[in-house]
Parts: sequence; structure tokens; C-alpha cells
Amino acid sequence: MWGKSNQNIVLILNSMVILKLLSRLPFWVLYAFSDFLFVVSYYLVGYRVNMVRKNLKNSFPQKTAEELRKIEKQFYINLCDYGVETLKLLTISRQELVKRMVYKNPEIVQPFADRGQSILLLTSHQFNWEWLLTSGCLYLPFKVDFVYQKQSSKLFDAFSLESRTRFGAFPIERANVAREAIRRKNVLRGVAIMADQFPGLSHDKRYWTTFLNQDTAFFQGLGQLAYLTQYPAVFFGIKKVRRGYYEAEGFVVSNPPYEKDSQMIVEDYVKATEKIIDQQPAGWLWSHNRWKRKRDEEQS
Repeated sequence: MWGKSNQNIVLILNSMVILKLLSRLPFWVLYAFSDFLFVVSYYLVGYRVNMVRKNLKNSFPQKTAEELRKIEKQFYINLCDYGVETLKLLTISRQELVKRMVYKNPEIVQPFADRGQSILLLTSHQFNWEWLLTSGCLYLPFKVDFVYQKQSSKLFDAFSLESRTRFGAFPIERANVAREAIRRKNVLRGVAIMADQFPGLSHDKRYWTTFLNQDTAFFQGLGQLAYLTQYPAVFFGIKKVRRGYYEAEGFVVSNPPYEKDSQMIVEDYVKATEKIIDQQPAGWLWSHNRWKRKRDEEQS
């Protein structure tokens, strides 16, 4: 008789088969479902709508209520599109992904590759970051490693890893970043990191700065990784051109040498993230509880 763990594995495998079948649906069907999800999540359920409104109001105090509501509505449309587009990653072809997720200037990293220099690939939770990450292996002259946080849901974890690694990306669990930095130091690679979420684990070291007009905590780990590797950092900002089509443009944000306790790269990352949010505010993940803690609460 099988144990519970074996039953869970079978359940995950069966669920993945179903998800792959659904992902083969054409885009027009998936986007029709996204439209349905938008109506349910925004108008009927109001999924995290109070949090989204609070985050937008605090981040853009200069905008009118009408402007904020327009951003809010477009955010939910983008969020639902993100869901079906991420599902599509399970079966999308290389040709289709490259057509829909365009790197405008991948040549910006070529000088680093030519001299055998690995880099940090920075981006934010701007839609659709999953397409950006997965397509990086198809555009860039590096192997792509990506740092991820293991999920509590084994199904979601399996789905995330399979979709992200389809074209050769290498996963590094966040707890193993330092170890893998040493183990893979001779691999020419770009280490992809999204560091704009709240550092919520009890052992996370936090760096406080001003972000979107608010005191905001960021991961100190980004600065520590930069010091450990001494890699240059390139930020790729994403813009939604139209439904199902995105562009990413890269620029160098930080160069070594980095001092041991310096958080210069975090400040550079904050500025780059703010810039892309200002350009397309409805594209960022406003439903995340980004400002759940205040600086004075942690210092009291």
C-alpha cells in the first residue's frame, strides 16, 4: 500500500498533465478565460483590492483618484493575463516565446561574455517577468541561473520549476545562493534575481531605503551576493507593448568592486525599479503586501 508521499507525487503528476493540456489551448481561448477571471477577481470578489488601492495611493500621492482607479483596473487586467500567460509557458514553442517576449538590446551583455565575465541579471515583478526569465536562455550568451524561493505548495513549486527551466535555466534555491555562487563560480552565467518583494522571513536581513515615496525594506542579500561574486549587474526592465507582447531593455546599473557592507547595488536596483514602474505603473505587482512592516516598528 502506497504511503501518503507517493499519493502526493501521483497527484502532482496528474495535475501537471492537466495543466499541460490546458496550456496547449490557443491564446485567444486563454485570453477569453483571462477576461472572465478579471470580472470575477475585480468586480465580484475584489481580490486584495483594498491592498492594491492603499499601495497605489501611498506610492503616487500626486495622482488623482481617477488616475489611480485607471491604473488599478489595468493592473487587474494585467494580473489575469499574467496567469494564463504563465500557464502557457509549459508548452509554448521557442519561436512563439521569442516573438512575444522581445529583448531589445541583448547585445548589451555581449562584452561581458566576450571576456568570460559572469553577471547579475536584475529585474522586478513587472509583467510578465516569467516570460522574461524563461526566454533569457534564448537571447543571452550565458547560461542563466535564477534564484527562487521554494513554495509551500508542491504543485505550484513543480509547475514553477518546470516552466522556468524548459529552455535550460538553472534553479538556485534562495537558501543556497552563497553555496552555489562558489560551486558554480567557473560557469559563465547570468544570475537572475528579483529582489523587490518584502524580505519576510525571520532571518532575512533588511536594508531600509525610500522607494515609491515610502520607507521600504529590501533584501540585504543582494548586496551580499554582489560582494561575494563581484559580478557587474544589468537590469532588464519590461514593458507590455500590447496584449501578449512584451519588450525588455537592459542597462548596466552597477559595476564592481563592491565593498563588504555596501548596499550601493540595492540603491541602484531601487532606482531602476522605480523608473520602470513610473513608465508603466499598471505593470507592477501591486497586490503583494509590500509594506507590511514599518521601519520604526523594527527599530523599537
